[in-house]
Amino acid sequence: MGERMVETRPKQYLELAGRSVLEHAVHALLASAQIETVFVVLTPGDPYFRVIDWGTDAPRIAPLYCGGVTRRDSVLNGLVAASSLLEPDDWVLVHDAARPCLGAAELSRLIDVVCKDAVGGLLAVPVADTLKRADATGRVVATEPRDGLWQAQTPQMFRHGVLLQALSNAGEVTDEASAVEQMGLKPLLVEGSRNNLKITYPADIAMAAGLLKGRS
Repeated sequence: MGERMVETRPKQYLELAGRSVLEHAVHALLASAQIETVFVVLTPGDPYFRVIDWGTDAPRIAPLYCGGVTRRDSVLNGLVAASSLLEPDDWVLVHDAARPCLGAAELSRLIDVVCKDAVGGLLAVPVADTLKRADATGRVVATEPRDGLWQAQTPQMFRHGVLLQALSNAGEVTDEASAVEQMGLKPLLVEGSRNNLKITYPADIAMAAGLLKGRS
């Protein structure tokens, strides 16, 4: 559920340019012939997914009703549920259901670059804005240098065995790369696009619609 969205249904099922947000996210992955299967991790009892008509893409989509309380729990549960279909060395890409504007060029670049890397990596963009650190009252206490800072996106791409081990041993983390970092490894940053936005606030729906309209 999107805690910052004023909606009664999960944000990934909100309508966006004639489809749900989730459909756009899934189709962006399916557009790549390099991706064999898209596992969609759902909360048990999810009533929305089953009514979507996936058409000819349905054979490449595998719903897993094993979602957890947090992102880390959901991804870990999904990795475990899919273990019988995957080898430890198979590459897995974890993508936010709420990122409907993933571009084909960025996805292809991620796969092409990371598949040659020993660790794995993720899409990200360099931080462009000045960063301020605030105190409890909302006043600035410091300006943080932005040199070398990147904003993490998804997909994040790691081998199944590595990611399964990383998330099994990690505490609560906000992305998969953080769990891999806790193993002492250094994921590769692959430059993405600022258009790969995450639906977080109600205004983001209109922004995403504009991006998708311009792309079509």
